[in-house]
Amino acid sequence: MANRNDGPEHLRCQTCATTVLDRWRCRCGEPLTFADPPIPEGNAPETADVDARRGLWAFDSFLPVGADPSDRVTLGEGMTPLVDAPGWDARFKLEYVFPTGSFKDRGASATLTRAVELGVDRVVEDSSGNAGAAIATYAARAGLDAEIYVPADVAEGKLRAIRRAGATPVRIPGDRAAVTDACMAAIGGDEGVETGFDSTKSDGNGERSAWYASHAWNPAFFEGTATFAYEVAFARDWVAPDAVVTPLGHGTLFLGAHWGFKRLHRAGWIDELPRLYGAQAAGIAPIVRERRGPKAADPNGRIADAADGIRIANPVRGEEIHEAIRETDGDAVAVTADELNAELDRLHAAGFYTEPTCAVAPAALRRLRERGAIDPDDDVVVPLTGSGLKT
Repeated sequence: MANRNDGPEHLRCQTCATTVLDRWRCRCGEPLTFADPPIPEGNAPETADVDARRGLWAFDSFLPVGADPSDRVTLGEGMTPLVDAPGWDARFKLEYVFPTGSFKDRGASATLTRAVELGVDRVVEDSSGNAGAAIATYAARAGLDAEIYVPADVAEGKLRAIRRAGATPVRIPGDRAAVTDACMAAIGGDEGVETGFDSTKSDGNGERSAWYASHAWNPAFFEGTATFAYEVAFARDWVAPDAVVTPLGHGTLFLGAHWGFKRLHRAGWIDELPRLYGAQAAGIAPIVRERRGPKAADPNGRIADAADGIRIANPVRGEEIHEAIRETDGDAVAVTADELNAELDRLHAAGFYTEPTCAVAPAALRRLRERGAIDPDDDVVVPLTGSGLKT
């Protein structure tokens, strides 16, 4: 385990093995992970020995950021409720009760903590809404400037949250990929690959270099979402569920869960990994397409466009998503617009006031049960990831 008192942890490329202190991606173009994330020694703690008042930072022994508590950027996020959902024969983890109304606060807390450790004073992010609101809010908490690149048609509720946090929203016409391209151009495109972040460097216009607080590229974001797995295991007395079903776009929660459950298993705190299932939007379901072909990814020729939070055609960590599916014997499902709308009505009628994207995971659970991938007596956890108050 790394010495957590030696400053910010280094990053490593899993493809070419390059190790760096900080970049938004490797010189070879691949995403980075933390080189030596901590794994606590000893047995899992007794429930009474975990201080839930610390939120997700109760599991700081697994986190490669925030070794110095004074660097932590927190609003009390984490320890969201895990409640029975009889209508689905599952338990729902209510991720929509976070400070900004989505699970993205997990990643934002860890990412802005990393930014503080590195001495960053200005961040940029591209987002369909929730990640942008989270990064903007936690940047405000940290006292950092932020610019958030968003689709031109982003929901006003999400845009309002970005503005009110003092960040600057930059609306970009076109699809989700166009937003990312515009953001990368703003930070210097491939120049950022070579130089990484340098807080003393000017961008040529008299502005300090911006640090890319990307929920798709930045490994700190995934370390934050990994705390979902720690909390699920903790709430279940260190017994993993049989299956977890999450929305799946860039995979920020899906992969975070995978990283977290693997760390728990390596630490000996859980005995088995849960099967991981990802729910994608029909018509824009690249993981389903690659696994099962175009008909499975687009079953009726209509895009489930209400699931705007996961309409990602080319996820940055696509191969990692496939690997997580293979390792856990899981799968990915494309949810149609009709399925999403019907499931959203069921959720609201049962008292779960979520935004539309959330409905893809319980809808996928229904389909997985119908085809026998998840048995009636399997123990299943489904995160509900964003608040209906945002729509």
